[in-house]
Amino acid sequence: MDMTPKEIVSYLDKYVISQKDAKKTIALALRTRYRRMQLDKELQNEITPKNILMIGSTGVGKTEISRRLAKMMKVPFIKVEASKYTEVGFVGRDVESMVRDLVVNSITIVKAEKEEENKDKMENYILNRIVEKLLPPLPESAPQSKKDDYQRLLESMEKRVESGEMDDKIIELEFDKINIEFNDTNLPPEMAKVQESFSKIFETMNNEDKKKEVTVKDAKSILKLEASNKLLDMTNINTEALRRAENGGIIFLDEIDKIAVSEKSQGRNDPSKEGVQRDLLPIVEGSSVTTKYGVINTDHILFIAAGAFHVSKPSDLIPELQGRFPLRVELESLTEDTLYQILTQTENSLLKQYEALLSVEGMTLIFEDDAVKAIAKLAHRANELTQDIGARRLHTVLENVLEEISFDADEYKGKEFTITSELVHNKLDTIVEDDDLSRYIL
Repeated sequence: MDMTPKEIVSYLDKYVISQKDAKKTIALALRTRYRRMQLDKELQNEITPKNILMIGSTGVGKTEISRRLAKMMKVPFIKVEASKYTEVGFVGRDVESMVRDLVVNSITIVKAEKEEENKDKMENYILNRIVEKLLPPLPESAPQSKKDDYQRLLESMEKRVESGEMDDKIIELEFDKINIEFNDTNLPPEMAKVQESFSKIFETMNNEDKKKEVTVKDAKSILKLEASNKLLDMTNINTEALRRAENGGIIFLDEIDKIAVSEKSQGRNDPSKEGVQRDLLPIVEGSSVTTKYGVINTDHILFIAAGAFHVSKPSDLIPELQGRFPLRVELESLTEDTLYQILTQTENSLLKQYEALLSVEGMTLIFEDDAVKAIAKLAHRANELTQDIGARRLHTVLENVLEEISFDADEYKGKEFTITSELVHNKLDTIVEDDDLSRYIL
């Protein structure tokens, strides 16, 4: 949370080329949240997040920015498609479920942190349980000499288990009674309580300890969950998770243009789209949502909405919802040069991925600079001639160039294969310029 706007933009630059305005707006919104948390409580409650609306064609980096934010930040974050909430009761979902999903994500983050904090305790618990099975304890009445010998054996056995020397040994483990947890965030709280009742019924049905023979290696993984349940205070974790979701949570609403009702549109689904907007409104404005872990207030959750807005316009959203996204940022369409930079300058770019994949077969794949420029040029040309799908076009173009080479990779074991501009043009020129072919192949 304490990254400066420049540090956030610098991180995003590694993965998303151009789109400086969008990166800057998001970086400032995130930093404002950190600044708010440093103020006194009374002022904190007055400062509401400035929600963001990102407008841009498909494949220009809207979703990629959100995906990278999720990896970078230690705050609760979920990405949902607004269109999934249409026609609730048939194929859609309850709008409040996005907030419940956020809480579940927050609990996962806090639990992982607590497990890391208690890593030593958990490892000791697992080690003691396994050693106890390999070396049963002595009775209290055993003489002191036997106890001294046992202690030496115990220390030796612990070292052998830790080093992995005993991983193949079979031990018999008693498992705690099965705890079936229902976690459908789409259900209203009343139904969630019914599920909890079912959970308790299943617990009583499975109240006997289960015994099973497993290897020591498998036991280490199985006992991790048991150690987590016994050593961590889930009540405190849930409380902390709710607090974080309330004050630092981010919900990324993708495809928001799909629920905008265009003036030209006269489809029968329009009423349901406007209904979804009206359902979203109280969540974005700020309301209390009941979850199985407690009540969460959405006043300070940051909402980032994104859409291509090809058919509709942001002004086609209902005025109340428009007003809840005061920060608007338009993402630029990708040029030939931008596509070249995406291939060459991003961390773990597509070229690096293909090189790594084919190195598994023992071959070395080399891309000439002219070939990369040709790929970018032809991808841009295909976007111009058919539907513009942005950087996603690079996937289809590269796959067409490398399909045969990838298929025959076993023949190039221990050899180098260079991708030249001539090879790229031979593979793609005809397809790109033929409108019908490019629509079906690229």
